[in-house]
Amino acid sequence: MLYKDEINCTVDHKFAIYKSKRKKKNIEVQQYANPVLESAYFISKNSKDVFIPQDSIQEAANTIYSNMKKLKYSVSVWKQHELHPKVANEDAINWIFLVDLLNFSFWSDLEKEKGSDCRERFSIYYKDKIYSGYWSLCAAINRAIDEGIQITNPSVYASPENLSDDKIKYIFRSHTSEEIFLLQERINCMREAGKVLVEKFDGSFINCVKQSNNSAMNLLKIITDNFESFRDESEFLGRKVQFYKRAQILIADIWACFEGYDYGSFNDIDDITMFADYRVPQALFHLGALSYSQNLHNIINSFTLLPNGSQLEIEIRGCSIWSVELLKRLIQQKIKQDNTLDLIPILNTIILDFYIWDFANEHKNTFKVGIHRTRSIFY
Repeated sequence: MLYKDEINCTVDHKFAIYKSKRKKKNIEVQQYANPVLESAYFISKNSKDVFIPQDSIQEAANTIYSNMKKLKYSVSVWKQHELHPKVANEDAINWIFLVDLLNFSFWSDLEKEKGSDCRERFSIYYKDKIYSGYWSLCAAINRAIDEGIQITNPSVYASPENLSDDKIKYIFRSHTSEEIFLLQERINCMREAGKVLVEKFDGSFINCVKQSNNSAMNLLKIITDNFESFRDESEFLGRKVQFYKRAQILIADIWACFEGYDYGSFNDIDDITMFADYRVPQALFHLGALSYSQNLHNIINSFTLLPNGSQLEIEIRGCSIWSVELLKRLIQQKIKQDNTLDLIPILNTIILDFYIWDFANEHKNTFKVGIHRTRSIFY
């Protein structure tokens, strides 16, 4: 059963902007400030194999809220991760841009036989620690900076004359025999984005941020209009749908790095949605905020590849976004009724996604359903 959009709770207009409702070919379409949320709503209402369970999403919201209160989870958690920049400045913005430009496809085929923590998977050895997944990307970038490579400078990575393909391969050298996935695609992303930044934005992503006029939605449009590799779109039931996972997390990371101030000040930051990847849906399923048909469950647990843009993959991503939107509304209602508001000073979808992602990575070995496997530059 799909959890009804007419969820019985008060929704603050800042968090879910409803503009209009229209009918087209007997399919209900709802408009929001963020096209990603509009797409997610549409997908969730027409999904055949992914569902948002009405009977357990409330319990999931209770569990998440309780845990977030205990942890005093807030925007400051971003800087607490040891590999993230600690100083919020232009260098940090260009670091974040490069990381989120390359923030995709870290799952390994080795997990099928050896589990998600297998030691043979691609990893980076940095400062006496071994990092895998997203953290391997951060570690590789930081290691390159320590080695004197100007890896975060767009004018450097835009050109093979300044940074050769072989040098980029060296930067992402693995601690194991398994190499980083989609290396050539990552190089292509760097060349394309670096060239755009040099030719249109004076060689720094900070100028994109300045042009946004403190609007996350303006910045989202600047990113997706100008950088092809951030254009995370598909077609579902004859309609274009948007996910913009990396573009949105880029904005969210800047907001979190600056803790909502200076270049991280966006008057509509709460319009950003959940970042539709392969890890958060797994956690949502575990928490009871998402469910799959038996067919899809079997496909996922048999490690079958789901092509990017396939209906099953689109349903997983779209329903995950809408599930987190509903979780946010339920938790916001709880916050309004709670006397301990200081325990969660800010609750938007970004904070909620950060928490669920951290939860997923901490507990992934206990989950009964795996990640869906899609090899893509978009997540």
